[in-house]
Amino acid sequence: MSVIPAAVDESSGPPTAIPLAHFLVALAYLVAGVATAAVTTGWAGQVAHVHLFVAGWICLTILGAMTQFVPVWSGVSLHSRRLAILQLPLAGLGFAGLAAGFLTGALGLLPIAGVLAVGGVWLFAYNLARTLAGARPFDATESHFAVAVGWFVVVTTLGMMMAVDFAASALPVAGLTHATVRSAHATAAIFGAVLTTVLGALYQLATMFTQTELGPVERRFQRVETLAYPVGVAALVVGRLFGVAPIARAGGVVVALSVLGIAVVVANRLRQTRVEWTPMLTRYGLAAAGLGVWAVPALVGWSRNALGPAVTFGGPATGSLLLAGGLAFVVLGTLYHIVPFLVWVDRYSDQVGLEPVPMVDDLYLDRLAVVDGVAYTAGIALVVLGSVAPTLLPSPAITAGWGLAALGALAFAANLLLVVVEHGDYSVGTLVSA
Repeated sequence: MSVIPAAVDESSGPPTAIPLAHFLVALAYLVAGVATAAVTTGWAGQVAHVHLFVAGWICLTILGAMTQFVPVWSGVSLHSRRLAILQLPLAGLGFAGLAAGFLTGALGLLPIAGVLAVGGVWLFAYNLARTLAGARPFDATESHFAVAVGWFVVVTTLGMMMAVDFAASALPVAGLTHATVRSAHATAAIFGAVLTTVLGALYQLATMFTQTELGPVERRFQRVETLAYPVGVAALVVGRLFGVAPIARAGGVVVALSVLGIAVVVANRLRQTRVEWTPMLTRYGLAAAGLGVWAVPALVGWSRNALGPAVTFGGPATGSLLLAGGLAFVVLGTLYHIVPFLVWVDRYSDQVGLEPVPMVDDLYLDRLAVVDGVAYTAGIALVVLGSVAPTLLPSPAITAGWGLAALGALAFAANLLLVVVEHGDYSVGTLVSA
């Protein structure tokens, strides 16, 4: 059954309004991303919805979550609350500007939006780097987070180079091509910044939320993966940036095997869970399945060809499975706990023992969680099947899939917004200025 959380010392972290503001803005990007995928076609629409979905939703969620929980997990004080507040408007406006530039064809907007995005992400990276500097020795989660912070800087640097190139064709001067920088940028974003964060967090979250511990074999895998995965990502990025196939191939194999391993670890933790099944655990199960299924064709695809544009995300037509399937379900599941938990801590933690208080899982609507889970999962299943086997499912099926996913995203966002509105005590000014 659901339990009331134990007392948590959040004095090291920022006010909960700061991560909540990140999460609420990110929810808008989630809805915008899947809606854009449903109503647009062509290269511009695809690039826009990927930026809305990955940069706007997943990355803003990561910025908020790491800002809140790194100090709590590491037992150190956040370096600067002011920087944590400032990073959201800069990054949020920057990501919106990038998507708008691609959708409207106003490529001159890209450098301006790029500067804003770089400013927000670099403030986050500096703030987290200074915070992590006080945590020694690093555990596996902190090691992943430290590496991910570095990748956020690399990703935005490569993105800014492309934004300038769109406006001024500057890359040939540096001896690079737009195609190779784009490939390296996408690789560093997904497998460097995002997946490194996700893998590191899952070691904590999969055990915490299932109330289990890693077994001996899983701990050995953790030690190997913590060292091997960052090297694999670096090799994949460098190999693609400079067109060196053997380096990229070796890196891709390490990345795929690492992701497959973490999928097995998460599935095993869920199998041994000691708590009641929740929407969070359901989405973690879907994430483990998605990441595991993605890793197999990625391993094959990168072994054969690690440089082609068709295998940027591991293989032809597997991008939706990785991004909207595996990674998205990790974020969806985590938010189904984090948002109610933060609201619960603010609203009810000091009332425990004095009067009846709800459980964390009582704050959201179970039926709406079922609706968003079924709609989003069915929609992404249609998108993935239509992308992998276009002869079996016509193009309208993919559009319908994105429409279902958009419905699921709306229901998910509504459920979490209701938690904040009905149980929180936040004004707009509080969420904006913390």
